[in-house]
Amino acid sequence: MSKTIQAIRGMNDCLPSETNIWQMVESVLARVASNYGFAEIRMPIVESTALFKRSIGEVTDIVEKEMYTFDDRNGDSLTLRPEGTASCVRAGNQHGLLYNQEQRLWYMGAMFRHERPQKGRYRQFHQFGIEAFGIATPDIDAEIILLSARLWKELGINEFVTLEINSLGSNEERANYRDALVAYLKEKESLLDEDSKRRMLTNPLRVLDSKNPDVQAALVDAPKLSDYFGDETKQHFAQLCQRLEAAGINYVLNERLVRGLDYYNRTVFEWVTDSLGAQGTICAGGRYDGLVEQLGGKGTPGFGFALGIERLVLMLTSLDKVNNVRPQVDAYLITLGEGVDIRGAELAELWRDQVPDIRLQCHCGGGNMKKQMKRADKSGAQVALILGEDELAQQKVTVKYLRGQNEQQSLPLDEVASLLTNLI
Repeated sequence: MSKTIQAIRGMNDCLPSETNIWQMVESVLARVASNYGFAEIRMPIVESTALFKRSIGEVTDIVEKEMYTFDDRNGDSLTLRPEGTASCVRAGNQHGLLYNQEQRLWYMGAMFRHERPQKGRYRQFHQFGIEAFGIATPDIDAEIILLSARLWKELGINEFVTLEINSLGSNEERANYRDALVAYLKEKESLLDEDSKRRMLTNPLRVLDSKNPDVQAALVDAPKLSDYFGDETKQHFAQLCQRLEAAGINYVLNERLVRGLDYYNRTVFEWVTDSLGAQGTICAGGRYDGLVEQLGGKGTPGFGFALGIERLVLMLTSLDKVNNVRPQVDAYLITLGEGVDIRGAELAELWRDQVPDIRLQCHCGGGNMKKQMKRADKSGAQVALILGEDELAQQKVTVKYLRGQNEQQSLPLDEVASLLTNLI
């Protein structure tokens, strides 16, 4: 007997018992994005490696350690996309969507990073992303943060998440701060861990985001980025905060929040939760006004965010927020008696025409009443529609409720569509 082939480590199957939760989450994400006037864009999974080196930064963990990169048969270096923003900008540039235009886009799909697999973090994972182009003012920053807040409200988890915001200033302001921060870190070098020492030379702002408590203790007297802001940056951030407060969105100012990608400037934000054990980020993003030009386009401001769907599904499950998820099957049709299955299939097609959204499963494979009822219950259906020779003669169907306390009833065939409509 040959050896069974297993899935690649960190790349997981989503089984039928889980996909209904995923479908619910995906439908909420798509609906809310559409409600805010965002249109869907779909990008390829494989991109030129240069795209991510130029956008994310060659000295980031993603590019240095985590990308799935390979040479194709032509010798071109290709990479499985590790994030969506760079791909979205590349598509916008390539198809002339961005320059001197306003675009509001959303996408959803698989991303790939070679990380150590752990709960809520996988090598193949799925992201939902929002990107807006062509708007430099803080009203779009606020609008997109409000969109993310509505997602939590729709999913019933708004009380379990906290918004953290910060400003990274302009590229020039950040460069001036970088020099001051590096000087400070060199004075404290003996207190830093090896990862922070490396980042001090390559991406010093990431040291601020260190999870090592000893490093955080060493940063207590570090210079503040906000001290290097000019009036324009201060005004942009103040207007964002004003809009969030007017909308009733509570937030925490986290001056250590820097994000892990090089392309961010000005506003950055994260939604964090402690419902997954240690405090974790479920959604993050910010402004990236220089990225379009960096990737070969004309200067165009941008703002967006991404969230991990696996982590969101895990959070909903752990908080028991999936009880109202629609089952894979709403109704299960049982047929008993010679030739009844043929008429049953005809009726099932009629009811699917009359109630297009119904999830109606017909029993196949024969069997007695006990076997068919067992299959009906296992399907998760709310009701079993029983059609036997007697029911067929009377032009009726027996309705047995599989969930709840409703009594079994006999229903005329022409009233079944109304019953099925009420199940949705």
